[in-house]
Order: sequence, then C-alpha cells, then structure tokens
Amino acid sequence: MPVRQLPETVVNRIAAGEVVERPASAVKELVENAIDAGAHRIDIFTDGGGRRRIAITDDGQGMTRDDLALAVERHATSKLDDEDLLRIRTLGFRGEALPSIGSVARLNITTRHASEPHAWALNVDAGAKSDIAPAALTHGTRVEVSDLFYATPARLKFLKTDRTEGEAIREVVRRLAMARPDIAFTLAGEERAPVTWAAALPGAPGQLTRLGDILGSDFRAAAIEVRAERDGVTVEGYAASPSLTRANALGQYLFVNGRPVRDKLILGAVRAAYSDYLPRDRHPVVALFVTLDAQEVDANVHPAKTEVRFRNAGLVRALIVHALKEGLAREGRRTAANSGGAVLTAFRPNTMPPPRTGYDWRTSPAFPAAAAAPAVARDEFMQGFRETVQAGFDVGAPAADVRYEATPTADLLDRPLGAARTQIHETYIVAQTRDGLVVVDQHAAHERIVYERLKASLEQNGVQRQILLIPDIVEMDEATVEKLLAQSDELEKFGLAIESFGPGAIAVRETPSLLGKTNAAALLRDLAEHMAEWDEALPLERRLMHVAATMACHGSVRAGRILKPEEMNALLREMEETPNSGQCNHGRPTYVELKLADIEKLFGRR
Repeated sequence: MPVRQLPETVVNRIAAGEVVERPASAVKELVENAIDAGAHRIDIFTDGGGRRRIAITDDGQGMTRDDLALAVERHATSKLDDEDLLRIRTLGFRGEALPSIGSVARLNITTRHASEPHAWALNVDAGAKSDIAPAALTHGTRVEVSDLFYATPARLKFLKTDRTEGEAIREVVRRLAMARPDIAFTLAGEERAPVTWAAALPGAPGQLTRLGDILGSDFRAAAIEVRAERDGVTVEGYAASPSLTRANALGQYLFVNGRPVRDKLILGAVRAAYSDYLPRDRHPVVALFVTLDAQEVDANVHPAKTEVRFRNAGLVRALIVHALKEGLAREGRRTAANSGGAVLTAFRPNTMPPPRTGYDWRTSPAFPAAAAAPAVARDEFMQGFRETVQAGFDVGAPAADVRYEATPTADLLDRPLGAARTQIHETYIVAQTRDGLVVVDQHAAHERIVYERLKASLEQNGVQRQILLIPDIVEMDEATVEKLLAQSDELEKFGLAIESFGPGAIAVRETPSLLGKTNAAALLRDLAEHMAEWDEALPLERRLMHVAATMACHGSVRAGRILKPEEMNALLREMEETPNSGQCNHGRPTYVELKLADIEKLFGRR
C-alpha cells in the first residue's frame, strides 16, 4: 500500500481520540481553558452524562474576533510565549482541544474581549467551520458542545451509562476546584442537583476551606497541615490523620504547579509515610500541592496532560514522605475514635417502652387461674411472681476484675491522658482527665511504645541483645526456614540472631532485650508470614520496619494481664512521651476519649 497524506478531518478525529477520550475529557480541556483565561467564576452544565450537551461559561478575558478564528485551528494556542516546551506555566498548551472537540461534535463558541464592541460567535460541526458572526454576551466566553462523538459513532459504543459519565465529569471538576480555591465553580445538570463551591480566601485557610467543601467536613476535622521545601521544590497541603481512611487510594490527590495529575509517585510516597499508622488494607486521604520550576518537570508526556515526569523524582518523593511524616508526628495523638462524633454515634442509649396505663393483672388473659383463685392463693402466686422477677435483676459478680483507684492527684488529672482509675476486662485502662475520661487498650498502647523504642535504638547504637543460655529450636517447613535464613542479616540488626539447625529447623541464639521473655516460635512464624508479602522492590527501610512492628507486637503487654495502679499510670505517662502514640503499629487506635460535655449529651444534660 503506498504512503498517502491523511485528510484533515481524519487527522483531527485521530487527535480527538487522544485528547477527548470521554465527555469528562472535554469538560477538563474546556475548564482548563477558562482557568488559563483568568476566570474568577466558571459554570459547568451537562446533560446525558455530557454526550448530549456540555455548556461551560466563564468570566475570563475572552477572545477577539481574530483570536476566535484561530482558536479552532489545530496547534493554535495562546498559552506559549515562545517555542520552549520546557517552560509550561499554563494548564493547556497543545492547541488541540477545541479543533479535536469540533471534529467529533457540534461546537459553539461565543466570546467577548474587553476591546471589542460586542461578542462574536463561531460554530464547528464535525470539523466544518461556520463564518464568525456577531453575538450577545456581556463578557468572558461560553462554549457549548452538543452530540459528542456523533461524527464517530464507534466511540459512542465505548461510553458508559449517563450516570457513570456524569460521575467522571464530577471528579474532573472536583480536582480542578481543589487546585484553584480562588475560583468559584458551579456544576449542574439534569442528572444531578447543582453544586456550588464559592471562591475561598487566599492562603492555607482558603485551601482547607475548599478541600473541606469537596472532601467533606470529616476531612476538614481530621486535616493536618504539611509542608516541606528543599532545592527549589515545595510540597504543601493537607493530610488526614490516621482516623480517616478509605478502602482504596482514590482519596489521594496530587497537584503539580496547579495541574491535577495522577502519578504513581504519590501512591508509593504516601504508603511509605503512613506505613507506621494504618493497616495494610486501608488508605489515607491526602491533598498535596507540589511547586517547582517549570523546567524541572515535563508536562508534555501525555496527550491529556494527566501525567508528568520529574527531573529529580527522588527529591520529590523524599519531600512528600518527609512532609507527611513530620505532620503526622506533630499530630501523633489523633486517633480513630478521638472525635466526639465518632464516639457518640457508637453509643445507643436503651429506650424503655412507655408504661401501659389502665392495666390490671386480675383481668389479664395471661393469669386466668390466678384471677379465679381465692385471695390467699392469689397472695401466694404474687409472692412467687415477685421472686421470679427479682431474680431477673440479679446479675451476679462483675464480669471483669475491676479495681478502683480512689484519689487521683491533681497533677495527674491535668496530664493529657489523665490519671488511671481502674482496669476492666483485664484489657482496658480507664483514666480520668480534668474534663472527661480516656479508655486505653493496654496492648495496643504498649505495642506502639516498644515499636518506637526499637526504631530509636536501631538509629542510635543498634538494638541491645540478650544471649539465650539454651538456644530455642523452632521447627518449621523447609521453605519457611529458607526464607527466614535469607533475611538473617536484616533480623540480626534487630537483635534476633538465628542460624540453621538441620533441615526444617532454626536455632534462635539471641533475642532483642527490649522484648524480654518472648515466644521465639510464634515470633518467627509471624515474621515468616510478613516476609512472604515482600518483593524485591520493597526498600530495606520498609522491610526493617515490618520486622520491628512484628517484634513490638510480641514484646508488648498482652490483653488479659492484670496491672497495678502504678503500672497503669506508668503506661499512660510513657504514651504521652512516645511519638505517634495515637495508633499502634497496625493502625488501630490505642485509646478513645470522651469529653465531659459529650457524656452530658449522652444523658440529655445538654
């Protein structure tokens, strides 16, 4: 087949396939044009999931008649001052959005520039351009797209339902609105109620307000401000405390120089930063804004501009991890149950049915024999009835070993975790503060303390070891033995010295002194289970932290151990001095707190 030049209409439709994948792609391109035009307010309306109609109106600077004529030509743009593609400071710059949309749909553009006496309008129908005509518009630009992909029917078959496409549009607008809190957005359509995000104040407060409006009040309540800067790269934004998690990573947002992007870089960095705080099946909610010189990032690696490539990706990743870890350590006492609302909703006061009025047992069909019996028999019957009812209230001895610490000192009441008053079910410590009470899971709390000690000891002078007088011999299957022996060097850094003891057996000669007396067999089996999930890409630091977390679990105060009052108070004081004590190293909360005002609400006193 000979080489031939493709017709312009076919070229435009090929470009449309790269840039306009679905209605949400068209919305993204048009809203980005409005942002680049200096708009302070952008209104978006869609119908039929965007395939029937998309209308976007902005109050930006608009276009002149000559600019409008060029705007629908391929590779025509106002976003580049020169031909240097390494200095991209706008969201759009390729000059393909409008001609690509016009080649597969019916496109109408009405715009007015401040220097023009009136507005101008232009229509593009499947690539066919109309003449420019005068129109009515006070200022800015209005773009309407009708019958998207009608010129390429095959593309319509690949679109999802109207509801699904509408949700994709909503997600695109949400991301752009998060990136620009100074712009007011309105999203409306026949398939949804109108949503308006008002323009917020400049700076961090306005940014948090916009993020709270979009991600919800629970994010605003749990948000931790994060910031880090080095070598001209700045990472700032907000990360939710470990109390707010999702089942997937869709709640993680990254913006590079104001551009919403999806990048695997943030997923790995966020996972590393939260590794000490969350269970493996939970994901945090974060919104991070990376600012750096335009020459240090390539925004031209994807036709839809949803991906970027950093010149120094390692620096950006390290800054993200540092910013998140520093913020989480600063707010380390926030727990999954410390918010009053979360605790209050867990309580459901029992409601007794209202007493029945005008009720006489003598006439009740439930006691026919007693009603007909003589008075003496009725008295005997009632006596037995009262004894039976009273027995129902006899709950016997307490189900837990409850000890009461009578007189807490004033200085302990003023401590963040208060004074220990009792231990219930041999697992939970109840402490009293000046304005409420705290319930501590003794095992989870001590687990975090031991874990942080192991990390600190490893950083300073290595983990202190205790040599076993008689080595523990642990029998396991040969495959598990090989896995453990392959990681023996990493385990030795934490004071766990192991060696082969014939086929299917391991000899444990030294254990970390922090763990005290420990069950070597159970510890090795847990370590083997965690190592089965490792791959070669997992950094050494993360592997060591997995080992430390597993050891900390085995070296902690177990649930079911009876503690003396002084031991309970000592544990509370250690929690107050330990970083990240709000969660254990598996991500579970170590304590819950109820303020006195919350308790009064439960009993209707407020």
